[in-house]
Amino acid sequence: MHSLWYTGIDVSRSILDVALRDAGSRHARKAKFDNTADGHRKLIRWLTKRGHQVRVVLESTGIYSLDVSLALHEAKGVEVMVLNPQAARKFADAQMQRSSTDATMALALREFCARMEFRPWEPPAPGRRLLRDLSRRIAALTAEKTRELNRLHATDACEISSEEVRKDLTLHIKYLRQRIEALEQSALELIRKTPDLEQAHARLVSACGIADTSAIQLLGELLVLPPDMSARQWVAHCGLDVRIVDSGTSVHKTPRISKKGNAHVRRALYMPALVASQHQPNVRAFYEQLLDAGKTRMQAIVAVMRKLLHSIYGMLKTNTDFDGAKFRALPQTASA
Repeated sequence: MHSLWYTGIDVSRSILDVALRDAGSRHARKAKFDNTADGHRKLIRWLTKRGHQVRVVLESTGIYSLDVSLALHEAKGVEVMVLNPQAARKFADAQMQRSSTDATMALALREFCARMEFRPWEPPAPGRRLLRDLSRRIAALTAEKTRELNRLHATDACEISSEEVRKDLTLHIKYLRQRIEALEQSALELIRKTPDLEQAHARLVSACGIADTSAIQLLGELLVLPPDMSARQWVAHCGLDVRIVDSGTSVHKTPRISKKGNAHVRRALYMPALVASQHQPNVRAFYEQLLDAGKTRMQAIVAVMRKLLHSIYGMLKTNTDFDGAKFRALPQTASA
């Protein structure tokens, strides 16, 4: 029977720092590999050349960790767990890890693999991964379009600005709009030909404020999450969980959202929450209740975003449309 070896991998854009040891802590090794397809093959050969069963823990770092996670998942004799970076950091802190380098994080992840519950990672379906790629590209181009629009506005406000620069900005903005529209059409076509994506899309657009653009962004991020995550874990993953700092009699900071999570989801939820707060009766009642309680408008919108994410979780899990009454019941009017 082959022995079990524990591995931690710190993933960066170009390098994989690897720490490996056996279950008895008798043998430990370290190595570095390129974060490329060839580097992944070399890593797998290095991990499995002794015929041991290998468990690997690495952090979820978006596009940098996805390819290596897929390669490890498909390798014979290797199990992989993809860990939330916040959990990894807290574990390293609990181990009194004073230094914070790629090598020391690989060691911390190795010890997490050895000591904590191991939950094997299941990769998202290819269609869901493609939708995330499309949604992130759309988001990147949209951000660039906004920057170019700001530059054009600044150019128009300056009397001595170059006409050639103004024309170039206008052409680039037009090009970006065309690319965004083309990518959105590709995403919608993917959704239409993929039954589970089409079903999830139909649920999302049933909510006031969520149209195709927001639905593409939200589905691209939410459908690649592990299926066993809870609604509260979704909220924490997206950085919408409330961070309370309260210590003794003198430290009482204003609660704020952690923002330690998926910023793509937060951006995608903002406009739907804003629209629903104005035009959906139940959401508006919730929003106004928060304002009456002394919350600022931004605090109220963030609360709506968090509650809307809970609603989306329930809609997708139960395959039901948005129900305003479940978001917040409206007060009963007195009968005549």
